[in-house]
Amino acid sequence: MESDEQTLSAIGLKPNQVSFIRRKSVELAHKAMEWSNGADNHILIHQDEHYPPLLRESKGCPPVLYVQGDVSLLSDQQIAMVGSRNASTGGLETARSFAAEFVRYGYCVTSGLALGIDGHAHQGALDACGKTIAVLGSGLGSIYPARHRSLAQRVAQHGALVSEHLPWIKPRAEHFPRRNRIVSGLSLGVVVVEAAEKSGSLITAKYAAEQGREVFAVPGSIRHAYHSGCHSLIRTGACLVQSVEDVLCEIESLSNWSKKVQPTLFDQVIDKEELPFADLLANVGIEATPVDILAQKTHIPVQEVMQQLLELELSGHVVAVNGGYILKGRG
Repeated sequence: MESDEQTLSAIGLKPNQVSFIRRKSVELAHKAMEWSNGADNHILIHQDEHYPPLLRESKGCPPVLYVQGDVSLLSDQQIAMVGSRNASTGGLETARSFAAEFVRYGYCVTSGLALGIDGHAHQGALDACGKTIAVLGSGLGSIYPARHRSLAQRVAQHGALVSEHLPWIKPRAEHFPRRNRIVSGLSLGVVVVEAAEKSGSLITAKYAAEQGREVFAVPGSIRHAYHSGCHSLIRTGACLVQSVEDVLCEIESLSNWSKKVQPTLFDQVIDKEELPFADLLANVGIEATPVDILAQKTHIPVQEVMQQLLELELSGHVVAVNGGYILKGRG
């Protein structure tokens, strides 16, 4: 514990802040363990035997996962399905029918529990008596969107809910682009059912390409903006698919993952990938900045700043030095 205090002091925290963080760390650990004692609640660390192997191999994989439901399902073969929240009727029907067929072929359907394509993909899998995984942008105790609470309960009963956030963490805008790397990292491939030019599902496609996963896109009418994102993906290397069989034939034909869409192709689809915790990262420079100063500048609680800095350090964006944090490779 003394070495922990020295480390906290070295990064610029005052004695009262060190004491607060020590106390809070113990409280949070106990609170998390209490949550894990609940029925079908699990905490997986990176080294855990149940930590999904595909995700473990992916760049930027979360050090901890919180799971509610069938934890063994995370290691099953999965197909991710993503798309627009404001999808067309046809897009929603495609999401449900594709999901139902995927589970009939023995695959688990993974998505993000969002409105639109995500929700209908989960429902299609469940209605076909299959398995589905929902990756949240909040803690598992703060289901978002609220109107999907009953759907989340069904997913937990017949599949699994997954989050990298402590169970009581509320949804934040920056959580959702980041959770997309988990959706793609768990899966053999990502199917973009319907997406406009700036849809968040294109971020999932970009993560998938970077992780060496196959990217698929369902085409649509050139007269509707609903499909422009999918058409951009197809132009830049994604596989055009019109049926579930198209997806499965492509995936099953790959004896290894050397044949993949190049990530650089998708740089044309998204102007710039959102950096993790961009607000915090923007305030870290070449000179050491203490944690309390970062909290003041970003208006983020110290406890959350510490959590974000840990993730940024694990992902190679920042380094802890005497006096605070600096950007990696800049000082």
